[in-house]
Amino acid sequence: MIELTELYMFIIASFLLCLAPGPDNIYVLTQGMTKSKKAAIVTTLGLATGLIIHTSAAAFGISVIFQTSELAFDIVKFVGAAYLLYIAYQAFKHRNEKLDLSAQNSTKELKKLYFKGFIMNILNPKVSIFFLAFLPQFVNTQAGNVPMQMIILGAVFMALTIIVFSSIGIAGNLLSKRLLEKPNIVKYMNILTSFVLVGLGIKLALSQR
Repeated sequence: MIELTELYMFIIASFLLCLAPGPDNIYVLTQGMTKSKKAAIVTTLGLATGLIIHTSAAAFGISVIFQTSELAFDIVKFVGAAYLLYIAYQAFKHRNEKLDLSAQNSTKELKKLYFKGFIMNILNPKVSIFFLAFLPQFVNTQAGNVPMQMIILGAVFMALTIIVFSSIGIAGNLLSKRLLEKPNIVKYMNILTSFVLVGLGIKLALSQR
């Protein structure tokens, strides 16, 4: 099994990586700022669920396809970028709508946010490649059952992601709670969200393996 020293190092490295500004935690932050704490947490859970796919892919070698096939990487990359641009369009389209937390926290809306988070994560091939490069560094090959070790590490990373990202979303919500009471601020924050998503989509589209 995984040595404790390796596990501790993995936890520290993963925690720092989760804190580093990136597409996923920036998206969670905007959800917390423009919607609610619950919206940020549900979005985080959707993103974290996507990590199950990436962990499994890395553990069983599927990520090698993205690393070796430029076509496969580009297809998933551009589909992911297009999805981010679509979400950006939706945010901009509804920029003038008043904030209604009862609607934002409804089961239907939370399911949509969960699904968006999940799709955003699995349509980013760089996450699969990252996991393929990152997880093996903390695996003890002499202990055997390498796929299971990688799955355990992936589960730990997912747990840290949920804790850190949820905290970021909640913090964003607390900081913007008073501002959101003003309709114009809500409008500008929705516009900001759309621009952030466009930027993330372009960044993903231009990314290289």
